[in-house]
Amino acid sequence: MDQRQTPLYTALVKHLHMNSISYHVPGHKSGRVFPKDARSVYENLLKIDVTELSGLDDLHDPEGPIMEAQQLTAGLYGVRNTFFLVNGSTVGNLSMILAACNAGDTVLVQRNSHKSIMNGIQLAGITPVFLTPEYDMEMKVVSGVSEETIRKAFNRYPNIKAIILTNPNYYGMSSNLSAIVKLAHKNGTSVLVDEAHGAHFIHEGFPTSAIDYGADIVVHSAHKTLPAMTMGSYLHFNSDLVDIKKLKLYLQMLQSSSPSYPIMASLDIARSYLASFDKQDIDRIREQVTAFKKELNQIKGIRVVESSNPLLSQDLLKVTIQSNCSWSGYELQKIFEQKGIFTELADPYNVLFVLPLTTKLESEDTIARIKEALQNKVEEQLTINNTYLYFEPFTELAIGYEEQNKYRQIKIPIDKACGYISAEMVTPYPPGIPLLMVGEEISKEHIGLLLKYKNSGARFQGSVAIKEDSLIVFDKK
Repeated sequence: MDQRQTPLYTALVKHLHMNSISYHVPGHKSGRVFPKDARSVYENLLKIDVTELSGLDDLHDPEGPIMEAQQLTAGLYGVRNTFFLVNGSTVGNLSMILAACNAGDTVLVQRNSHKSIMNGIQLAGITPVFLTPEYDMEMKVVSGVSEETIRKAFNRYPNIKAIILTNPNYYGMSSNLSAIVKLAHKNGTSVLVDEAHGAHFIHEGFPTSAIDYGADIVVHSAHKTLPAMTMGSYLHFNSDLVDIKKLKLYLQMLQSSSPSYPIMASLDIARSYLASFDKQDIDRIREQVTAFKKELNQIKGIRVVESSNPLLSQDLLKVTIQSNCSWSGYELQKIFEQKGIFTELADPYNVLFVLPLTTKLESEDTIARIKEALQNKVEEQLTINNTYLYFEPFTELAIGYEEQNKYRQIKIPIDKACGYISAEMVTPYPPGIPLLMVGEEISKEHIGLLLKYKNSGARFQGSVAIKEDSLIVFDKK
């Protein structure tokens, strides 16, 4: 396969050059009907924002350029099938869970998974057993689930239909999944991996992809680290355990029937861009990232933090910074934003930079701005204490999804919530990883962690009560 080809993008450009007259949707008519004050920003994009016209194929029944673009992507990643996603990795996560599981099945799911995984479990009507990931004392974040934890879970729950993992974590820390995948397949269990942040893991020098470890389905957020438009993602299928017909059915059900051609074409372009890199390019990226980290470490008040765990691999494109002072990650992020530096996320300790996949990392201006931002602000240095909150290796919901409908919901103060059952998913965003699940019994550890995030300045998505120092719970007591 010639990975330089971009069949879908090429087809769009060919249609653009026809100078056609639109009597089809969308209503902006290739940009001709659009407010003047916004036209200059949107006009070029609107010219390729079309629908399923002759020669442009159909995402839900591809047989032309979309099919060719997907086949090229599957060839690059070494899988049987790749599907373009225009509703982000969320729709991929939902579809793979629904395709791999039936109502009533029991699954193992990594606790620090994205909320879309938790929503998929609820939609599928399956029973989750949450696996507690390992805690990294240097990064002060959780990473992946150990092989030992999964082996113990298999011994306690013998009829596991699927293992649902997130790898790498948001901070680019990646686990070796080889033994876990072998264990799962030995037991007839499929392995589904949300590898949203690993779309570029095809080159030596980056962590190994779950695809190469033998996972059944892997979802990539191409838009996170590749030059694809927001919501552009890939779903890779490589399984003898999951019915591909069922997977296709759910993708058709859950994806828009009016998919964005600009997004799909950007996926085509992103794949070709990724394929263009060679070993020398990756070596050059490593050199530039190393130099960037060195310069950051020379700035008073901050430091680059990395895990020393030999069982973890670190993504070059993720750089995590901590303060040497009393600033939380949220406070440090705000200081950077005052100088126009907008980072991916902050947590109580860290600020995360997501670097571009390019051999031309232009970091001089960034370093200068950070120096200016921190000038005369550095406080007395101190050692940050770890406040890791312990959870059991695996936990279950106290109330299953069907049973939850039997109880009314009430709002109570956070400090009174211990022992109640949560009626809402409480999720600091980003990274979008739930701290509390619907149906989970609220422990003192949950309360401590929620208050820690709240007092540090975290933003919680979807929960109004927590802003009032309250939680929504089931009235079961």
